[in-house]
Amino acid sequence: MTIAYFDCFSGISGDMVLGALVDLGLDLGELSGALSTLDLEQFRLESRNVMSYGLRGTKVDVMVPESVLVRTFNNIKDLIENSELPAPVKSTSLEIFMRLARAESVIHNKPVDQVHFHEVGAVDSIVDIVGSAYGIHALGITEVFASPLPLGHGMIKTLHGSIPVPVPAVLEILGDTPTYGCGIPTEIVTPTGAAIVKTLAGAFGTMPPMKLSKTGYGSGTKDIGVANLLRVITGEALDFPGEQEQLAYVVSTNIDDMNPEFYDYVMERLFGAGAHDVWLAAIQMKKTRPGTIINVLCSPSDAAAVKRILLEETSTFGLRTASVMKKAIEREVVEVETRWGTVRVKIGRESGHVTSVSPEFSDCARIAGEQGVPIKEVFRKAQLLAQEQLD
Repeated sequence: MTIAYFDCFSGISGDMVLGALVDLGLDLGELSGALSTLDLEQFRLESRNVMSYGLRGTKVDVMVPESVLVRTFNNIKDLIENSELPAPVKSTSLEIFMRLARAESVIHNKPVDQVHFHEVGAVDSIVDIVGSAYGIHALGITEVFASPLPLGHGMIKTLHGSIPVPVPAVLEILGDTPTYGCGIPTEIVTPTGAAIVKTLAGAFGTMPPMKLSKTGYGSGTKDIGVANLLRVITGEALDFPGEQEQLAYVVSTNIDDMNPEFYDYVMERLFGAGAHDVWLAAIQMKKTRPGTIINVLCSPSDAAAVKRILLEETSTFGLRTASVMKKAIEREVVEVETRWGTVRVKIGRESGHVTSVSPEFSDCARIAGEQGVPIKEVFRKAQLLAQEQLD
């Protein structure tokens, strides 16, 4: 399985994505032929090598006559659906444009079907988006990951006038995506780039376990004071039985002034929001006050909800987030019939070998209370029956 990691150390834009894919080996003639099935004004694609602060990259230019044509989402949807592009390319392209349309809808307070694309509706932007979707498909990339996104600052001129950076559409599109300010005084993540990476990437963080294959560099247009390149790294996903790791976050906070009765409720809410695990640790804080660390392990997609709960339900004034690689062994749940009742038992396997046989505590506790049997007897019997069943 070929996966790709988008290393957005200088941001991301549509032409940077297209350039990186061409640098990886996407044939420009094949791409032009596929895009020619779109009912667009005449255009041609040109690629060239560029140097950006000592690093080589590929710049893809869309050569097209100037046009004042403004398209809506429905116009673009018809263009894509009526083309001869492969079905996965159509689906991905429409998802990217829908993400852009929803963002513009919120910003301009208009229904999605009434949003007018100006810059994004131009031929070059359509080619960048559909071409990127086609490139992922043509290169056989089945899964995409991306780094946190750096955001510039300042003001830029658009058809709507001068607006602040990051532009509102970028902030709306990225939502709960990991980002950081990088101090570059211009736009380095464009709405098109944001919509592409948000649609393609399944997770944002460190590079996943992979056997490296190729690296492509796509060049941007501006001189931003550093190498203006997007690096896309491809390779084969490491998929050893029982050893596959996944990106996860640990969100933590220190508490020294909260009613301890609240912790149980907070933990329930965190698990309800998708937390994989929640644990507390006793610590000594300033002025020798006893305190507690709340640690939450969660997937990147659930991190925003976890943070919101911690900020709303505890007395904290701040949070820490660290990215980690989570390894989980294979597991299944079986049921065994003891003389006192049914007990669920979790079976853990590592590379096909049984490593853990753990009766469900709540079942054991319920049966022990109902039958007047020591819980350790229920636990031991359930574990023995499960092991016999496995043998």
